[in-house]
Amino acid sequence: MKSPVVKRSIVVAGHKTSVSLEEAFWNGMKEISGLRNMTLSELVGEIDSNRQQGNLSSAIRLFVLDYFRSRAMAATPEVKPQV
Repeated sequence: MKSPVVKRSIVVAGHKTSVSLEEAFWNGMKEISGLRNMTLSELVGEIDSNRQQGNLSSAIRLFVLDYFRSRAMAATPEVKPQV
């Protein structure tokens, strides 16, 4: 059985490192970096420099989750309670 986690090498702030993420997170990162007109390495560097704790893979997962959660909230019209 193939592992759902994909390990890739990426250059972050001039240093080569390996990051293990599920394919869905890699795809999300590619989409976000494309929308921001930046490279995947630049986006990972931004995430790395802003993380408070934890490992880089976890920080990336949380970033991607927050990004798409924010987009979903922005696209959802506010539901007002009926009186």
